[in-house]
Amino acid sequence: MAAVSTSYPHLHLDSSGRAWVDGANVKVIEIAADFLAHGSSVEEMAIQHPHLTPAMIHSALAYYYDHREEYEESLAASLSSCREKAAATMESPLRVRLGKVPARP
Repeated sequence: MAAVSTSYPHLHLDSSGRAWVDGANVKVIEIAADFLAHGSSVEEMAIQHPHLTPAMIHSALAYYYDHREEYEESLAASLSSCREKAAATMESPLRVRLGKVPARP
């Protein structure tokens, strides 16, 4: 499966159309989610992820903002899926043995 180049430096698309950072094994959506969740600056993110350069992070964020709507739909679907899975395990044998540990909101 050959990677497809994009007009964004440091990024490529895989055969499924997902954007990845070149040579870092990191998806653009992972950088965007980290940025949105923590509100870190690009410089802070580069310190936290030393395998990413500020240029890589800027390019990933530019791609995210240019495709924001589809990424937000993807993140919302992922969150919904996680919540469904968590709800499905509320009565798991382990939770019953542990005294029904409350789920986080």
